[in-house]
Amino acid sequence: MTFDRKDKSDSALLNFYKRLLYPRMVEEKMLILLRQGRIGKWFSGIGQEAIAVGSTMAMQAQEYILPMHRNLGVFTTRDIPLRKLMAQWQGKVTGFTKGRDRSFHFGTQDYKIIGMISHLGPQMALADGIALADLIEQKEKATLVFTGEGATSEGDFHEALNVAAVWNLPVIFLIENNGYGLSTPINEQFKCKNLADKAVGYGIEGMQIDGNNILEVYDTINSVADAIRKNPRPILIECLTFRMRGHEEASGTKYVPQELFDEWAAKDPLKNFEQYLLEQHVITETLVQEIRTSFKAEIETEVEMAFQDPEPVADIQTELNDMYSPYQFEAVEPTDSVSEMRYLDAITDALKTGMTKYKNLVLMGQDIAEYGGAFKITDGFVNEFGKARVRNTPICESAIVGTGLGLSINGYKAVVEMQFADFVTCGFNQIVNNLAKTHYRWAEKADVVVRMPTGAGTGAGPFHSQSNEAWFTKTPGLKVVYPAFPYDAKGLLLAAIDDPNPVMYFEHKYLYRSLNGNVPSGYYNIEIGKASILKNGTQLTIITYGLGVHWALSYLDLNPDISATLIDLRSLQPWDKETVATAVKTTGRALILHEDTLTCGFGAELAAWISEHCFKYLDAPVMRCASADTAIPMSKTLEDSFLAKSNLADTVKHLLAY
Repeated sequence: MTFDRKDKSDSALLNFYKRLLYPRMVEEKMLILLRQGRIGKWFSGIGQEAIAVGSTMAMQAQEYILPMHRNLGVFTTRDIPLRKLMAQWQGKVTGFTKGRDRSFHFGTQDYKIIGMISHLGPQMALADGIALADLIEQKEKATLVFTGEGATSEGDFHEALNVAAVWNLPVIFLIENNGYGLSTPINEQFKCKNLADKAVGYGIEGMQIDGNNILEVYDTINSVADAIRKNPRPILIECLTFRMRGHEEASGTKYVPQELFDEWAAKDPLKNFEQYLLEQHVITETLVQEIRTSFKAEIETEVEMAFQDPEPVADIQTELNDMYSPYQFEAVEPTDSVSEMRYLDAITDALKTGMTKYKNLVLMGQDIAEYGGAFKITDGFVNEFGKARVRNTPICESAIVGTGLGLSINGYKAVVEMQFADFVTCGFNQIVNNLAKTHYRWAEKADVVVRMPTGAGTGAGPFHSQSNEAWFTKTPGLKVVYPAFPYDAKGLLLAAIDDPNPVMYFEHKYLYRSLNGNVPSGYYNIEIGKASILKNGTQLTIITYGLGVHWALSYLDLNPDISATLIDLRSLQPWDKETVATAVKTTGRALILHEDTLTCGFGAELAAWISEHCFKYLDAPVMRCASADTAIPMSKTLEDSFLAKSNLADTVKHLLAY
């Protein structure tokens, strides 16, 4: 291993050494604690510390780094106290996640570090969003994101690099190629000779370096970061290294040939750098021992202090509250100035109002810029707000949702359009595991709205007509709204944009151009979680939302002899339990109507809650009227038969006759 100190002073080299030694000694302590049974799990980075330490030293203190679970050196080099890290690893209340998550699965704005989730790849898109915010603000900053050679096989890797390339985002994508994804060797993971060669496919620069040479890592990252601050663009860096322990300690290393251990032991980043500094007379054996003695005492003290920190105290209300970022809704009443709008135009008006109110709001989606979106909702937005804030995206739902979260982390708001709600499956992980859990895990908001053009009625078939709201209503941390009228569409979308929490905003495609209503001009909002009572009656309560509201209204208009209370939920998470309970107690009968399929549709939750909390007031079983438990057919004849509307009259008749 050849080291080139360039113009680095002796004191600078000594600092490199200390930064490299400290995480190694912490790891050695963790392995002792593991054998003693005082900790339960450890992901070792022994053998590849030079990458984490060297790259972190090369980044500016206020630039974001997104590491993996083997990058202890990132955290120690950013000077996070070991006691705080140990408390995190031990699940103490003083840890970054208060005992709610493990290892390095956390972020900290104080140190500008955003940790990973177990799915490996998603944090690369977060780096895109963080860098995009800097780019829009014209800040000369770089963002560094780590990934492993195994995660380069994931779609998230491709999507994040492609977005960064297309948008010229100043992101350093750093691959730690340590030879194995858990036990799978690289020859079973990818066919290309070098992972750095993947860069050419994205039209970006790629390079391969010795990840065990701390000076080479530092100089490379320092040079690259400086270059992309001035000329924003992504760069891919493959760092060759090796982990000398198992994937985690319980995994062992029996799958690794001994000759590989022998080869890489000779390339140990710490031993080689220490020997180089001894030869350069930067350090002495005596100084090395003094440093080690000092570090050992510090580590012992910090670790034992963390062991004395309190354990979390379980309080379910605290846990429930912490699923969401604190937000106090402030109602803004509409103006007296109203105009008749289509449902679609009310959404457009809300987006324009939100973009005007929030200069840090970015819209992202496929074809939303010059083309104006598949349904023309954002037509003309580019001319009014510019391409920096109205962004066409590649076809990559996962990366764009992740980019939205990255924007939020770096001080922006995001509205992401799914061209069709059906396509959200490709971004599902980012929504249910990143957006939904971020605040609970480390108290960071996820200020993202995901627009979901949804529903049937247009004969679009199984992949453009699904009602998939129930996929999200059962996921803690998400808010879900579903307006049925133009007035509500605007007010709820503005409320969703205001709210710093992730909101799934369902908008029914069939209503876009078929439904008109009076909509106030300017800004107003509707509180998420508040239902609307459209009719009051005495015989039964119909609880519905979305297109189901219009089915119910039409049915009741055709049957004026039926006296029904009609509730439009408007919000599905949270939903208005008080309004529902009051109505059911009054009428004694409850019918839940929705467009989604019957089994495990959101109506099942409503029915269970009503049965549990309103049972003594019921004169009949709670009944559901939902669509058939099949995929959605294209043929109008088949679609009409599929939809819940076809069963509404019989269900009401059955309920009233009970």
